[in-house]
Amino acid sequence: MEAAPDTAPPRWQRVLKRIASLILHQWLLIGMGIVCALAYCFPNVAKNGGTIRSEYSIMYGVIAIIFLISGLSIPRQKLISHALNWRLHLIVQVISFLFIPAVVLAIVHIILAADPREKIDRAVLAGYIFTACIPTTIASNVVMTRSAGGDDAAALVEVLLANILGPFVTAAWTISLIPKMAVFDPWRFGGGNLGSMYKEVFQQLGLSVLLPLFIGQLVRWTWPDRTALVLQKTKLPKLATFCLLLLIWATFSSCFATGALQTLSAQSIVFMVLFNIILYITLTAVCFFCSRPPRILSSRRWSKPIFKRMSPEETIAVCFCGPAKSTALGIPLLYAMWQPVDLFLKAKTSIPVLLYTTEQICVAHFFVQLFRWWHSRIVDKEDLDDSTRDDVEIAMAEDTRGDHAGRVHEHTTV
Repeated sequence: MEAAPDTAPPRWQRVLKRIASLILHQWLLIGMGIVCALAYCFPNVAKNGGTIRSEYSIMYGVIAIIFLISGLSIPRQKLISHALNWRLHLIVQVISFLFIPAVVLAIVHIILAADPREKIDRAVLAGYIFTACIPTTIASNVVMTRSAGGDDAAALVEVLLANILGPFVTAAWTISLIPKMAVFDPWRFGGGNLGSMYKEVFQQLGLSVLLPLFIGQLVRWTWPDRTALVLQKTKLPKLATFCLLLLIWATFSSCFATGALQTLSAQSIVFMVLFNIILYITLTAVCFFCSRPPRILSSRRWSKPIFKRMSPEETIAVCFCGPAKSTALGIPLLYAMWQPVDLFLKAKTSIPVLLYTTEQICVAHFFVQLFRWWHSRIVDKEDLDDSTRDDVEIAMAEDTRGDHAGRVHEHTTV
């Protein structure tokens, strides 16, 4: 009897298939590396005021695409219910506008006490205080929440609320927290005219967020079945993830174009890179704890309204919205707040904003995988519990029927 021919593909094909699978799974991370390299080599293309006028084409056009897709994807009832979810608002906005500034301010004062030789540039420290006070980012947390299986409607509501509050809260809060030291005088007394900034910020919020969202909701409400079919066939939500690469490209192009990043000391750069990662991971853990506190806290009658556990989907939204910060609002606000300050000093002050908002996307990419696994595990466990509960109820019903039949038989015999 002849042996069956070996149909296994050659080794080189298996290796290529494995490499292709790795690229497909990590394409966003690889894309980040590519756009950062392009931004470094050709910073004038996508910088603010550059060849493609990214302040309009990307900050308006790309963000509008993201929120148009959100409007097409999210049911109107979910948006309304989350708009009334006071606990969701409280956790996200308190962490964003109170907890993060308190943590960053404490770290800044520790550095000031431990670094009298100013190895860490003071513009970097002022930039971190400003970064801590700006609201959550407009686009990336909605995209990441959706990718991780979270409630993107909850993320969207928090984005809108934070970016409406941000222009009014950030400026006054930042100036209040700047250390009362002579080295920080340019930031404490360099106030600019905020009127034009308010106009620019709310114009962008209206045209790139609210209008596309309204149009998407209108289309979904008018043709619900057809809209759902188009979204399913075209995989349109994946386009929103690709749009993040364009945002990163524009952010880094503006950073490299000023030349401010290259002038900072090695200690300042290493500090920022490591601090951003540690801060983002720590804040994500705090958001998770606030959303899903230990059962011992949520099981008591007096503490249940305060420490009630959120659903896994809402928890994911909080974990992506709470630690994030916005470049789209942060950079215009920074340049408007300190308009009389030297341009080069403003560029150095903006670096913490640029680096943190870029690194948060890189770290969030890994959290997407982690939360997706956690979410599927929770859902599987809930399904198993429901199945077990149904089996128990069926068994109890059968036992009840058996006891009833036995009693009837006994009564008939008697």
